[in-house]
Amino acid sequence: MPRITAVVDTGFVVALLNDRDRNHQAAARTYSQQGVIAMSQTVLSEAAYMLRLRTNRDRVVQWLRAFRVSRYQVTPVTQVDLDRVADILEQYRDSRIDFVDASVMAVAERLGVCRILTLDRRDFGLFRPRHCESFEILP
Repeated sequence: MPRITAVVDTGFVVALLNDRDRNHQAAARTYSQQGVIAMSQTVLSEAAYMLRLRTNRDRVVQWLRAFRVSRYQVTPVTQVDLDRVADILEQYRDSRIDFVDASVMAVAERLGVCRILTLDRRDFGLFRPRHCESFEILP
């Protein structure tokens, strides 16, 4: 089984799938350079919702049907992850880190992955993961 090289956040997915998004080209370039990309169930849900808002239902259906040939691997959010999410939300209560961001951080820690595909440099740059000095944030 190929090694997971990155964990993805919602904004990156939406930018990649919406060619009218100002970050589309950077996301497409970054995506093409990755191996297997973990996508938590929380990101899958939020990305489908945001994609529907910014494009249309047909685009969501198209994305879901193409998912099996994508670089993404859906990753469950475990109870251990939820406990870590609670810790992160508590520790960073004065920041704008939200539930989905914290779930991405927790999943990355559990998987031992230090590369995050996100447009949210601020929150992911603020967070200090347990398994590496800081996240490598792309694009």
